[in-house]
Amino acid sequence: MTYCVGMMLDRGLVVMSDTRTNAGVDNISKFRKMATWEQPGERVLTVMTAGNLATTQAMVSLLDERSKAPEDRAPSIFAVPSMFQAAQLVADTLKDVISSHADEGQKADAGFNATVILAGQIKGAAPRLFLIYPQGNFIEASTDTPFFQIGEAKYGKPILVRAYDPKMSFDEAIKLLLVSFDSTIKANLSVGMPLDVMTYETDSFKIGSQTRIEADNEYFQQISNGWGEALKTALDSLPNYQSES
Repeated sequence: MTYCVGMMLDRGLVVMSDTRTNAGVDNISKFRKMATWEQPGERVLTVMTAGNLATTQAMVSLLDERSKAPEDRAPSIFAVPSMFQAAQLVADTLKDVISSHADEGQKADAGFNATVILAGQIKGAAPRLFLIYPQGNFIEASTDTPFFQIGEAKYGKPILVRAYDPKMSFDEAIKLLLVSFDSTIKANLSVGMPLDVMTYETDSFKIGSQTRIEADNEYFQQISNGWGEALKTALDSLPNYQSES
């Protein structure tokens, strides 16, 4: 399992992913689940993945290999003219990888499935955010649905729903995401540190900041401890239930 979030802000995009993969409590590993392609002045695209590790690594490797082969640029993520077509390329690549492991073509076994968040901007249009399903279809974020989660989403969603504001700065958004991830990590062993985070400012066409946050990061510890204390304080401030007896 994993946990990844892509979020749209008025200022741009912020994405965050964990790095834990496991096949049981005694077999835990770390793998990067975020991949980024940058063409300064032209485009920045980032994918985050959740699901079967072999499937997601094969998909990212295919996309990356095609981006580095000038003689085979037609399917390249650097060649597509729009974010919609980039989403279609990622979706088709994911579907092809899944079907290659399946017994019945596109009817892939659930064990090979994966989901993807694609975020970025290509010159000539606004930044866009997509959620791509293993079947090869996808949906786009909007003002009604300004962020996407994949993986173990349920524990970290309540704070996002309550506190998200499109006018947030990148620093404020990262703080919110760290609370969401901390809540998830505490509730589920299949999500874990370190966390990868990247920001992208609209029309910059370059990566804003790209950071890995380790478990012993001082700021993360302040967020984790402070959020726990704030919850206890908030609970104590609420009126007690009055039993009818």
